Amino acid sequence: MQKTSSRLLSLLSLLQTRRDWSGGDLAGRLDITSRTVRRDIDRLRGLGYPITTVKGPAGGYRLEAGTHMPPLLFDDDQVVALAVALRTAAAGTTVAEDASRALATLHQVMPPRLRHRIDLLRVTAVPPPSADDTVQVEAHVLMDLSRVIHAREELRFDYAPSRGTSADNPRRVQPHHLVTWRQRWYLVAWDLHREDWRTFRVERIRPRTPTGPRFAPRELPGGTISTFITSRFRGNDGTTTVWPCQGEVILHLPAADVAPFAQDGVVEQLGPHHCRLVLGSWSWTGLATAIGRFDTAIEVIGPPQLATAFGDLATRYTHAARATRPETGPTR
Repeated sequence: MQKTSSRLLSLLSLLQTRRDWSGGDLAGRLDITSRTVRRDIDRLRGLGYPITTVKGPAGGYRLEAGTHMPPLLFDDDQVVALAVALRTAAAGTTVAEDASRALATLHQVMPPRLRHRIDLLRVTAVPPPSADDTVQVEAHVLMDLSRVIHAREELRFDYAPSRGTSADNPRRVQPHHLVTWRQRWYLVAWDLHREDWRTFRVERIRPRTPTGPRFAPRELPGGTISTFITSRFRGNDGTTTVWPCQGEVILHLPAADVAPFAQDGVVEQLGPHHCRLVLGSWSWTGLATAIGRFDTAIEVIGPPQLATAFGDLATRYTHAARATRPETGPTR
């Protein structure tokens, strides 16, 4: 039979793996008697673990959420996963400071074998280049929004359309989701004034109190939050992730030179110095501009709208080249 301390850890580990356990199942897994199970459950309760008794023919036990954080038990793989997640979260996210402190605490109590594994794992989360107006979201705003989303309560808030501007008229929405997209936080909500789905930058939201009445959640266009957000940021109505404008061209470059910069485009090798590129964008002009950045000869396969966009850009650029102002000397 295991010693009491190791047996308690094994019992706690089992209780964390599923919602309910019968006393007989626990006794069988630990190779102990049901009486010993009851005594060990009482010991865990004395250590602060909120374990309730489940009524039923066989009886059983359930590990509930408590009023404070009791000691937790993780296996080796879970510890490694936690360390990687915390190290990633510590790179410029809203909870970066708290993540760093949590990682330091976890590292301090790791057994030597795991500490060695984590120290060998050098992971550096490099955020993409941010715009000048990037603002860290206040944690309490995230918590306030999360609460009303969970409670399904209408929300009123002041919203500044852009940084440095004053908030416009208070918005009244039915909040549905908090999402992150390219290092920014967004609130997805049904705007009750505009009667349409909207996405709001969270750092520009200032919630008002009290909140409004409860509401029945609406069906999100596209079926999932991932489809909806991807669709909206691609200029669609929220129901499809396909780009509104998609074209096909042949570039006079090797596929290896194009693929790293094609983002979500499809690149096909046609020869040592040619490749086929299928790419999408929110507009035909935007698509033509994106393809033009490859700085090589271009053959348009289709559709006709893409060829027209190249012609419009050529005219616009020619005019811009002719309208260049002469250089002027320094002003005295």
